[in-house]
Amino acid sequence: MKCFFPVLGCLAVLGVVSAQRQVTVQEGPLYRTEGSHITIWCNVSGFQGPSEQNFQWSIYLPSAPEREVQIISTMDSSFPYAIYTQRVRSGKIYVERVQGNSALLHITDLQARDVGEYECHTPNTDERYFGSYSAKMDLVVIPDTLQTTAIPQTLHRVEQDPLELSCEVATETFQHSHLSVAWLRQRGSERPVEVISLSRDFVLHSSSEYAQRQSLGEVRLDKLGRTTFRLTIFHLQPSDQGEFYCEAAEWIQDPDGSWYAMTRKRSEGTIVNVQPTDKEFTVRLETDKRLYTVGEPVEFRCILEAQSIPDRYFAVSWAFNSSLIASVGPNAVPVLNSEFAHREAKGQLKVAKESDSVFVLKIYHLRQEDSGKYNCRVTEREKTVTGEFIDKESKRPKNIPIIVLPLTDNWVVKVPQHHQILPQGHLESSISVEVASNSSVILEGENLHFSCSIRTAGKQQGRFSVIWQLVDRQNRRSNIMWLDRDGTVQPGASYWERSSFGGVQMEQVQPNSFSLGIFNSRKEDEGQYECHVTEWVRAVDGEWQIVGERRASTPISITALETGFAVTAISRTPGVTYSESFDLQCIIKPHYPARVPVSVTWRFQPVGTVEFHDLVTFTRDGGVQWGDRSSTFRTRTAIEKAESSNNVRLSISRASDTEAGKYQCVAELWRKNYNNTWTRLAERTSNLLEIRVLQPVTKLQVSKSKRSLTLVENRPIQLSCSVKSQTSQNSHFAVLWYVHKPSDADGKLILKTTHNSAFEYGTYAEEEGLRGRLQFERHVYGGLFSLTVQRAEVSDSGSYYCHVEEWLLSPNYAWYKLAEEVSGRTEVTVKQPDSRLKLSQAQGNLSVLETQQVQLECTVLNRTSPASQLLVEWFVWKPNHPERETVARLSREATFHYGEQAAKNNLKGRLHLESPSPGVYRLFIQNVAVQDSGTYSCRVEEWLLSPSGVWYKRAEDTSGQTAVTVMRPDAALQVDTVVPNATVTEKAAFQLDCSIVSRSSQDSRFAVVWYSLRTKAGGKGVSPGLEEEEEEGEEEEEDPTDRTALLSVGPDAVFGPEGGPWEGRLRFQRVSPLLYRLTVLQASPQDTGNYSCRVEEWLPSPQKEWYRLTEEESAPIGIRVLDTSSTLQSIICSNDALFYFIFFYPFPIFGILIITILLVRFKSRNSSKNSEGKNGVPLLWIKEPHLNYSPTCLEPPVLSIHPGAID
Repeated sequence: MKCFFPVLGCLAVLGVVSAQRQVTVQEGPLYRTEGSHITIWCNVSGFQGPSEQNFQWSIYLPSAPEREVQIISTMDSSFPYAIYTQRVRSGKIYVERVQGNSALLHITDLQARDVGEYECHTPNTDERYFGSYSAKMDLVVIPDTLQTTAIPQTLHRVEQDPLELSCEVATETFQHSHLSVAWLRQRGSERPVEVISLSRDFVLHSSSEYAQRQSLGEVRLDKLGRTTFRLTIFHLQPSDQGEFYCEAAEWIQDPDGSWYAMTRKRSEGTIVNVQPTDKEFTVRLETDKRLYTVGEPVEFRCILEAQSIPDRYFAVSWAFNSSLIASVGPNAVPVLNSEFAHREAKGQLKVAKESDSVFVLKIYHLRQEDSGKYNCRVTEREKTVTGEFIDKESKRPKNIPIIVLPLTDNWVVKVPQHHQILPQGHLESSISVEVASNSSVILEGENLHFSCSIRTAGKQQGRFSVIWQLVDRQNRRSNIMWLDRDGTVQPGASYWERSSFGGVQMEQVQPNSFSLGIFNSRKEDEGQYECHVTEWVRAVDGEWQIVGERRASTPISITALETGFAVTAISRTPGVTYSESFDLQCIIKPHYPARVPVSVTWRFQPVGTVEFHDLVTFTRDGGVQWGDRSSTFRTRTAIEKAESSNNVRLSISRASDTEAGKYQCVAELWRKNYNNTWTRLAERTSNLLEIRVLQPVTKLQVSKSKRSLTLVENRPIQLSCSVKSQTSQNSHFAVLWYVHKPSDADGKLILKTTHNSAFEYGTYAEEEGLRGRLQFERHVYGGLFSLTVQRAEVSDSGSYYCHVEEWLLSPNYAWYKLAEEVSGRTEVTVKQPDSRLKLSQAQGNLSVLETQQVQLECTVLNRTSPASQLLVEWFVWKPNHPERETVARLSREATFHYGEQAAKNNLKGRLHLESPSPGVYRLFIQNVAVQDSGTYSCRVEEWLLSPSGVWYKRAEDTSGQTAVTVMRPDAALQVDTVVPNATVTEKAAFQLDCSIVSRSSQDSRFAVVWYSLRTKAGGKGVSPGLEEEEEEGEEEEEDPTDRTALLSVGPDAVFGPEGGPWEGRLRFQRVSPLLYRLTVLQASPQDTGNYSCRVEEWLPSPQKEWYRLTEEESAPIGIRVLDTSSTLQSIICSNDALFYFIFFYPFPIFGILIITILLVRFKSRNSSKNSEGKNGVPLLWIKEPHLNYSPTCLEPPVLSIHPGAID
């Protein structure tokens, strides 16, 4: 063995040992549809030669399975037959080489004629043929019955609207196949996106773009009925715009266990346009004032106005003189540059997000170098699926400049000390002053224009300085503007800031005319406006001197904006029904001009709550700002402001429970300040409006008809629940099925189907194991629901009814239960099938002999069900036994069992059962015995399988009776009655033959006894060797013959004791099966007499026990033994005439007479006088004598009996 592997390795190197070529092809049969593209792989291994093998494909058509039709070859372009040449040349059939030893056969457009057995053959490249060179598989081409249809349409929807699309998918394939259905969305040339799909394994799946919405229930795919698949998107988004279509595939499982999509079909598309809601946003920047002094704080507020701010992402950056200060991302964490970061660390500066819409920049201690332009920029960002942010639109408001002044005293108008007023009379002023205004009474916010006119009596002598002052109602005087004689204008201390924003302007219109303009007036501007004019002339020394002063004034009254400001809320529809619309009016009084902004906020208190929350605000600049808790209102609410007034109307469509509650509007009166900031002047709250939203009045009606249903178990219980009328075509129904049993107080829930088609099993279904037997069907149209209880059981009897709940989709896309109603009852009675079991009642009598065979037939004429199981049992009634006993039983599981009778009568092994045809059962009793006699009958039990899988006995019947009598064979034993007498000399031997002429059976055994017959004392004498003849017709009261047994041989060949006088002188021989011979040796005169043999015939019973059938005795044999010492013998023997006279003539006469008498006597004797031993064998002996006997010896056996041989 050690030398084997090196030698094998050398042989492999030399090429002597080669692998076996093996060609394998894809396992078949494969089922493919017409028009589809199929591939069949073929591999070869264990080959020799080049690594790149060639492949040839052929087909064996069903019409000619023995004929090869060549298709394509990788080595011979002329290989295809004519019917395939065109398809091969056009590329519709081609071979793709995967590797050198592997290839794929492609058939791109499968046709019905392509069905058949395909063979892949690889031409030989080996040195010798060894292995397989081809392999075959079957291809079955079936029609493509898959249909996918949808209604082509174009839909226009608004963002957050729902979308429902339906698609019909059906197939009529006879093969077992699965369907998969997918809804896809496509935009232009972009790759289609899977919205949601139902796989062949009934698993829902969505692409990454829709996975989250599908997990939240926003995207659903429902199967309605057998063929309808409905796509539902509850809240459309702008990204959902595109063409929607459904695609279905039919899958079949190949023999290798893999699934293959035989065909795919897509429906026509529905174009969905989604109009987005307002995504615009505006930004404004506010601060309290623009003139500050060093050390004062300043706060800039960047206010974002947009819809759905909490659901969107914004980033804000702050800039000073176009340099970045800080930025705040969507996470509200500020990032400052280095210079401002130090100030922020010292607590001098703060950048924060005050709310979702307000961002704040606050400098606590201004520096003079902080003067400049400030601004903020807001950028909207979009969050991608990966969590990253992408910048979208960006906006910024106008810059706000601020001035930071150093710390100085407030400016006051003083006359310079070196300017002296000229004394009176030296030089008088001849001027007069007049003041005029555009109006004496104005509304706050309107502009004031004043003119101050100077008149002179003569020629103007110098210059004028003019001061405008305001004297309020408390007589407090304040300088507004001052124009000095050099034409320099300076504002008063309290008007410095307003002047910097252009809110107060003073101008010298003409040399003698000065104007004052106060823009965007305020209530505190009310008072006496005074124009103070000082006339200046130049003195001789060149200094300017005051010539005189004049003043004039005019009163101004300003009406405050909030005077009479009031708001009232009204509605004409305080109670509406679901999906109806209602309007709310907020009336503002008084009527303000367009320049006076009023913001109106509608507040809402839902039913059952105690707090109001802001619903929507119509801002002062005309924008709309939604509250944080107004998401359910946005898509269904319109807010409108009247052009001619500040009245605001709130219109809510598709009302639902969420819109029920109390409404009030809050109006805010605003004033725009000189620095473009806003001040809220007043706020007014309206009265409360309570809106009640009621559910629609139900029209639900369920059929109340009652019916009774009686059926046989194992049949289906078909229950229906019909909705006769419904409130809306869009109603959904939840159906609860109940059963009421007489023993129960209330009905028990079987099954509940919710309004969204979900199944919930009731406690009754769980307890009774009904889950696997229930089948529910919801018909798409007609409001019909059906429940089928498969394989009905008797325990399913009861009163069935359905409880229908009508559900409607509220305008906010929440389902609510509108009404419920109970149907009429269906009384179901499930009964066991009527018994139709019937057996043949034919009576019979059978008489047979022992050891023969008895056939008992049990015939089932009719049965309740072909699927039933039968138990067959045979009985017997024995004579003198009133109770029946079981013989055998064939169980319903076809198991054979013995009965108690079989054990008693040793029937085991003798019974045989067969059923040649259904319903016919035959019982055979083989090797019958007398004790098998009796009256036989069969009983059949019919068992049915309950729907729960439990067998129960439905019926039983008993057949007619058959009387069986078993008889023993008739006795036919005959012993030879004609036996010659014999005369022997003393000391000679004589033979006693016992010849059996006929016997009853070939299986018989014989017991033989030889007797010596002697006449009893007092009897009639007979001649030696002859019996005395009795008179004819005379009956003998007793047997006068005395019998002495010489020897007996039992049926089991056991010898009995020898008779005393003959002990040691007997020899037994069985010459033939029917001839027994006893030889008496050393005859003596005492042996003279009559001898006979009695034969008993024994037969075996079926139980292998021997019994005595009959007995027969032969005719007597006369034996005379001559005494050699007698002279009389010699005298007689010497005289022939005397010899014949004495011995010949009388002997036949007396022999015949004696034989006749003996026959009469022996036939009348009772053959059972002899006592019998165990098993009916006569106790003739106990120990067998010692004898020398050879079956082949012709001489009589030498019988030697010695003392001790016989007990």
